[in-house]
Amino acid sequence: MDDVLQVELTTHERDVLVKGLRYVRRSIMLETRDPTPVDEVRRSNLLDDIQMLSQRLEATDPLRAAGV
Repeated sequence: MDDVLQVELTTHERDVLVKGLRYVRRSIMLETRDPTPVDEVRRSNLLDDIQMLSQRLEATDPLRAAGV
């Protein structure tokens, strides 16, 4: 199991992190690569990890949680 790391972020810091993760995700999607099955699995897993982290960070948005 992965170790858990807790970090306190301001709303602004969280927004910057989410924006950076979007940039990284787009970069991975656009990278030139060999279309081998192994690379395809690696790329898919990496994109899934980034998506899950982004969703976890976005779920901590107090305005979204309040429906604003």
